[in-house]
Amino acid sequence: MGEADEINSNPVTPRPAAVNLTPPISAPPSQYHSPSLSRSPLLTAGGDQIEAVPKTKTPKSITPKISTPRISLTPRFITPLGSPIRRALHLTKLDPQDAWLPITESRNGNAYYAAFHTLCSGIGIQALILPVAFTFLGWTWGIICMTLAFIWQLYTLYLLVQLHESHENGMRYSRYMQLASAAFGERLAKLLALFPIMYLSGGTCVALIIIGGSTSKMFFDLLCAGTCSAEHLTPVQWYLVFTSAAVILSQLPNLNSIAGVSLIGAITAVGYCTLIWVISVSEGRMPGVSYNPIRGSTEIARVFDLLNSLGIIAFAFRGHNLILEIQATMPSSEKHPSRVPMWRGVKFAYLIIALCLFPLAIGGYWAYGHMIPENGGMLTALYAFHGQDTAQSLLGLTALFVIINAVSSFQIYAMPMFDDMESKFTMRLKRPLPWWLRVILRAMFAYGCFFVAVAIPFLGSLAGLIGGIALPVTLAYPCFMWLKMKRPKMYGPMWWLNWFLGVLGMALSGILIAAGVYVVIDTGIKVSFFKPQ
Repeated sequence: MGEADEINSNPVTPRPAAVNLTPPISAPPSQYHSPSLSRSPLLTAGGDQIEAVPKTKTPKSITPKISTPRISLTPRFITPLGSPIRRALHLTKLDPQDAWLPITESRNGNAYYAAFHTLCSGIGIQALILPVAFTFLGWTWGIICMTLAFIWQLYTLYLLVQLHESHENGMRYSRYMQLASAAFGERLAKLLALFPIMYLSGGTCVALIIIGGSTSKMFFDLLCAGTCSAEHLTPVQWYLVFTSAAVILSQLPNLNSIAGVSLIGAITAVGYCTLIWVISVSEGRMPGVSYNPIRGSTEIARVFDLLNSLGIIAFAFRGHNLILEIQATMPSSEKHPSRVPMWRGVKFAYLIIALCLFPLAIGGYWAYGHMIPENGGMLTALYAFHGQDTAQSLLGLTALFVIINAVSSFQIYAMPMFDDMESKFTMRLKRPLPWWLRVILRAMFAYGCFFVAVAIPFLGSLAGLIGGIALPVTLAYPCFMWLKMKRPKMYGPMWWLNWFLGVLGMALSGILIAAGVYVVIDTGIKVSFFKPQ
């Protein structure tokens, strides 16, 4: 036994006597095929080349063959068990260009910011003309149609929130056009969605300049009603004043930075909606008010009047073109996806929207009936019927709230246009936009909207027609996107529901466009190019 132990204690392969080797340099597995490590000799800290280690052959008969484990180029945690981590890495990875654009520049939003933005964009001056739809639909059908439209658009809003991030490919669709391109293809997406989205951003900014400028004139007249000798500005000059204020605020760099502005806009929107319907109801019904639906002289006129009323209701529920952009300001991971805080903020915002819009429509129709003005709706009715018997301070506060809300809403509706313009330059320049160029671009957009507002001041008279054009963005396209991206079980409940709502939305859009064109031709509108009132 002692002899056997002596034999086993000797090394099989003789070792070099005095070879002082430098410890081998190791590299992460991902760098094993790096050009710097495969084409250049390894260097020590002093710059000398490491001498090759002499290879010594081991007799195969003595040493058993040991297979070297294959080195995987994939880190250990990226395995089937680590797939959630991999998807989380994809979801939080930013496109370098996204970090330069105003919508995705900052991703530290939360449910509160989402509620502020959604509330500011969801309640607008378009809600003030809701009682006009009731004059054609009547009490029963007016409330039914408005309730169904609210539930429908809230459902499609939920679909958009769920579609924002894809766990299959790790993509975040931070803009409505990006999601439309992924679902329908780039060419079809531009054909179907580009114009409605451009109008819902740029066209809304034009309408806000018209409303903000005209309301500023009303507010100034209230303050200086025969008590001051200040020179009264023309409507065009008031448009310019409002646009200049909007340009100053538009220099805030990104969507997250205007969260405070959206909060102020949301508070003032709730404020003027509540003031208008409370004052109207407290003053009582107008003498000789009638709730009989207005009927056209012919059958086709009555049908198109009803459809135009549906377009007005559809136009009141807007803001879907901004939901993906708002959600893009939030961080997202597999464990904490952005859809959770986003949906929480949206639910709170739309609870407040419902508490504002339904009393406004029902209370306004109760107070004025068929006497509600078609242009301006509740705001015009308030000043026309109660301008003398209501405290001037309340009228002035209402006008001030409308102005502040308009200039705040301008910022969030203009942000997708700013993002699109700046993306053209960042793609070409391959670097962030300089501050001075950003100032110029945003000022050019705002003053371009001012020019359109002066040139076409009767844009508000086309609410029914415009509502029909923009309706698919709100009620139809999200259903088709869900079918394309999520691929629910064929002939299942979700499959049938989305196909039904999508087809119905497209059919309603075509009918409402035809009805809007007919109403414009039949009743006529006061066309006054470059003559704002």
